[in-house]
Amino acid sequence: MANEAKPCPCDIGDKIEYGGLGEEVQIEHIKAYVVKPPASEKAIIEIQDIYGWQLPNTRYMADMLSANGYIAICPDFFVGKEPWSPSHDWSTFQQWLEHKKPTDIKKEVDVVLTYLKEQCGVKHIGVVGFCWGGVEIKAGVSVYGIVREREDRFDLKSPTLFIFAENNAVIPLDQVTTLWTRLKEKCTADFQVKIFPNQTHGFVHRKREDINPDDKPYIEEARADMINWLIKYM
Repeated sequence: MANEAKPCPCDIGDKIEYGGLGEEVQIEHIKAYVVKPPASEKAIIEIQDIYGWQLPNTRYMADMLSANGYIAICPDFFVGKEPWSPSHDWSTFQQWLEHKKPTDIKKEVDVVLTYLKEQCGVKHIGVVGFCWGGVEIKAGVSVYGIVREREDRFDLKSPTLFIFAENNAVIPLDQVTTLWTRLKEKCTADFQVKIFPNQTHGFVHRKREDINPDDKPYIEEARADMINWLIKYM
């Protein structure tokens, strides 16, 4: 998804042929992909991008989180509505987005929180959001999340890592600079804004390292940063 000032869909990148290690469950009115380690009281809610909760790349990231000891859950925050597809007409994107605003998922988040606490025995919960799902991150890891300049969202209450790409055509570096400046002015929680050189939008979960050897070190570093941040604060 593009920057907030000029929304448009982003390139899907390299689709990973991946089946997933978890299972799909029904949680009240929404479905979710869940993968669990043998035993854990910690969970990560993964908020999808515009391509939806069933994108293999997204499930791959959930499995990666689980392999590091977290119950990982990726709910369908579109609640059954069709995700964006590269085959769709870009001129219709604004109309498609109108009923899929990332700011309107509180009901679904509450449902997932209840499920994790009551059904999974979770005591510590973090969040990782990608692109569309990185808008509302207030604690955890925002991976090329859209910078919201029109509202005061910079007084974070919990430690948050922001991952951006240097050559991100949809989130310009001036917006990232503005984010960093305002966080520095207003944020009392620990935060880090990290920009990866030569990378493009979606590099953390939409680029395959095996066919992008020049990008592989950055992909692996960003993923490691995500895991280490969660370990540090959870």
